[in-house]
Amino acid sequence: MMTELDPVLMSRLLTALTLVFHVIFATLGVGVPLMISIAEFIGIKKNDPHYLMMARRWTRGFVIPVAIGVVTGTAIGLQLSLLWPEFMQVAGNVISLPLFMEVFAFFFEAIFLGIYLYTWDRFKKPMMHWWLSLPIIIGGGLSAVFITSVNAFMNTPEGFTTGAGGFATVNPLDAMFNPATPTKVFHVLASAYLTVAAILAAIAAFSMLRKKHTEYHKKALKLTITLTFIFSILTAIAGDVSAKFLAEHQPEKLAAAEWHFETEEGADLVLFGWLGDENTPAGALRFPGLLSFLAYGDFQSEVTGLEEFPEDERPPLWIHYMFDLMVVIGFFLLGVSLLYILAWKIKRWNEHNKWMLWLLVVSGPLAMLAIEFGWIFAEEGRQPWILRGYMLVEDAATTSPYVGWMFLLFLGLYTVLGVLGVAVLRKLFKNNPAEEELEKKYPTIEKGDNK
Repeated sequence: MMTELDPVLMSRLLTALTLVFHVIFATLGVGVPLMISIAEFIGIKKNDPHYLMMARRWTRGFVIPVAIGVVTGTAIGLQLSLLWPEFMQVAGNVISLPLFMEVFAFFFEAIFLGIYLYTWDRFKKPMMHWWLSLPIIIGGGLSAVFITSVNAFMNTPEGFTTGAGGFATVNPLDAMFNPATPTKVFHVLASAYLTVAAILAAIAAFSMLRKKHTEYHKKALKLTITLTFIFSILTAIAGDVSAKFLAEHQPEKLAAAEWHFETEEGADLVLFGWLGDENTPAGALRFPGLLSFLAYGDFQSEVTGLEEFPEDERPPLWIHYMFDLMVVIGFFLLGVSLLYILAWKIKRWNEHNKWMLWLLVVSGPLAMLAIEFGWIFAEEGRQPWILRGYMLVEDAATTSPYVGWMFLLFLGLYTVLGVLGVAVLRKLFKNNPAEEELEKKYPTIEKGDNK
């Protein structure tokens, strides 16, 4: 039965399963080091043990997703060769440089993470230990840059000439720094930092809902919400830049995302809704001229419609919902973080009221969902191409009848890894509350600071 399934469909499903699972740990791998470094820096400069404890505990928890990310990252490399052999045969020599550099960046990050983890309290000057956090940030960031450049290449392939035998005269640097790389890297890094800040804020808020209104949790919440607000703004800017890039380089993707079928000036931005007769959006919120402004910075500019492209080269129209959900969650995070900061600064308001804390708790999972929706939009918006303009997905996939069994194997593997990861993290922190660890590590801290 499993061997009768369409290998192209199963290859797509298995790749989607792996990417959806891996992106969780990849996002944490990029974002957590920056949060650790900021917390330790503040702790050292203010001589505040609460921030130093944040850095310690976040580092301890960070090791688990890094370990799982090794497995899922290896699975992606394996599946590129097993599931998409034609793509790798044609484009493998073009993308080999960033793929190799991504592995190098990961090991760079992992090595310094080990050094950082085992050198707490080993230096007379605490700043010496903080300096070791910077290579971890750089390694995580470069890892994202290199792997994102591969995805960017698949959207705007450059750096080669074509011949009878495939790609020739390869310039790997041109391929890596293709037109899509700058906007994609900006968006990936900003959204990763935003997501991790929101998740850490959600953890602190949830702890406070469980009657743990300690100074540690209050400081953790204020720090992470401030960072959430900052990176929400940067992510919004990255999204605006990305939309303008799509309008110029991938207009069919932007048109599908906005259900924009006819080329016209003053194009409306369409939010949610459904498609009625003759692909007419119904039940949607319309914002006059906003799509034109989003695409070109001018409310009257002309935006290319889907009618300009052959039907067999148009992305699936359901990516509209992925785009809308990603954008709405992004603005939700911006709004909630701004609301908290206003309540914090206006002393008459209680920023730690029950409803505010629940909004912050919800923000963490929503931020990770926005990452997932964004990647689904990015990948499905390139369809039907695996390499835009050069190779279709169906031409790149394996013909093996055993992909269905591979899907079940990896589904089982990811389930085990997910359950084990959650169980280990729960065990790591449930029996070791921050307030108790603070009193053990810093016995001189005033009792009133930890109530």
